[in-house]
Amino acid sequence: MGSFILAIDQGTTSSRAIVFDQHFSAVASDQKEFTQHFPASGMVEHDAAEIWHSVVETCRNAIAKAGIKASDIAGIGITNQRETVVMWDKETGEPIHRAIVWQDRRTSAYSSELKAAGHEPMVTEKTGLLLDPYFSGTKIRWLLDHVDGARAKADDGSLLFGTIDTYLLWRLTNGRVHKTDATNASRTLIYNIDTNDWDDDLLKLFEIPRSILPEVEDCASEFGTTVTDLFGAAIPILGIAGDQQAATLGQACFKPGMAKSTYGTGCFIVMNVGETRRPSKNRLLSTIAYRLDGTTTYGLEGSIFIAGAAVQWLRDGLKIINSAGETGSLAAEADKSQDVILVPAFAGLGAPYWEPDVRGAIFGLTRNSGPREFSRAALESVCYQTRDLIEAMHLDLEDGGEQGDDMVLRVDGGMVASDWTMQYLADILNASIDRPTVLETTALGAAWLAGMKSGVWPDMDGFTKSWKLETRFEPKMGERERERRYRGWRTAVKATIQQQRDFSA
Repeated sequence: MGSFILAIDQGTTSSRAIVFDQHFSAVASDQKEFTQHFPASGMVEHDAAEIWHSVVETCRNAIAKAGIKASDIAGIGITNQRETVVMWDKETGEPIHRAIVWQDRRTSAYSSELKAAGHEPMVTEKTGLLLDPYFSGTKIRWLLDHVDGARAKADDGSLLFGTIDTYLLWRLTNGRVHKTDATNASRTLIYNIDTNDWDDDLLKLFEIPRSILPEVEDCASEFGTTVTDLFGAAIPILGIAGDQQAATLGQACFKPGMAKSTYGTGCFIVMNVGETRRPSKNRLLSTIAYRLDGTTTYGLEGSIFIAGAAVQWLRDGLKIINSAGETGSLAAEADKSQDVILVPAFAGLGAPYWEPDVRGAIFGLTRNSGPREFSRAALESVCYQTRDLIEAMHLDLEDGGEQGDDMVLRVDGGMVASDWTMQYLADILNASIDRPTVLETTALGAAWLAGMKSGVWPDMDGFTKSWKLETRFEPKMGERERERRYRGWRTAVKATIQQQRDFSA
């Protein structure tokens, strides 16, 4: 058996493949961006076939760069953008429509109808989620109702549904395996996280036939093997987890109370709450953090839809920066007398607001506002949104008789490379921020699942010892200034929400 692990990290804007050795070190990687489709306001789509080809290409390139053969790889771990929906023909493998991305808001009206009809309490009780177009269930229903012949194909058993992990697994095994893991299933709105099964009441509510659904496995499981002609040898696929749960594993957040925050396209905080599910009273999500050896560990999660995407907007939309890496230095040079606030609700507001129809706004512009001030506002908006989530988590902990004020937050993802952003995050949270030596913990978590299952990597205790701190950021901002700035953010969010309601009236 080989001693290398291949991690497939299929994200919202790019696909990456990373080869790890037996010492948890990344020895080679490859990355490829793919097309973002915006067919109408609030709609976001991906070409599932393009994603598939990008995954194959990056895997082949990473293996070649590592100077190894496919037979040297002990296992593959897959992590993926969650909630994004793919449907494909069971016989041909062809998607019946572009994948509907987690950011997509086309089912907002349908979600509101279900809420108005009083269905949200039942949905939340079973899934830990809220009725929001963010999740997969309403997207599945949309495809069945809007693609010609889709419902008939679903009824006769010739149509398959999957989140991105399921589609990749199906293609990697040449259609032999139609499975997912418990973390991805838990984000669909149709999976009962207490019984660990697809829920008949929810399937009936969304009018989704059970026949299109994948089988659900533990995060570390024998999912199948790749077909030989893809990479030159059959490689076992031994781990799958949604991106935020994979990052939780990669950060070794194995004990209740440990939390991580990942800064990618969006920002997602997950806190391990142990083997007993904790319902949120403050509009956070109760979700499956991971399931191993049949034992479910639950998490409390807050979701921010726009984090790094705000920086991408500066680069690709406004074209006022050339690269994302510029924003930290530009923010440091911004005019301190200007309080420019960006509310980046480009795809609605996530937790704890859950306002899918709200759109972005900018406050405090002056004639002298430019790239520096916009950069600072974009980075600060991520920190403010993080505090929104942390405040809600503190309230949930207090409701349970616990204290979370001394929380240390482990961070990862592309944005955390910016010292300026991490210092501002520590300042606005008034908390310690731990940045590890390995920033790409999402891929590392997927790799750990496969490495542990194959026996190449150690169990939780051994893996925990491998986690290493690079930098701890401590708060330096005064209390009065911290609260003044956060109060300005909350006022801007309130005004943005009210403006949307006024426009819609």
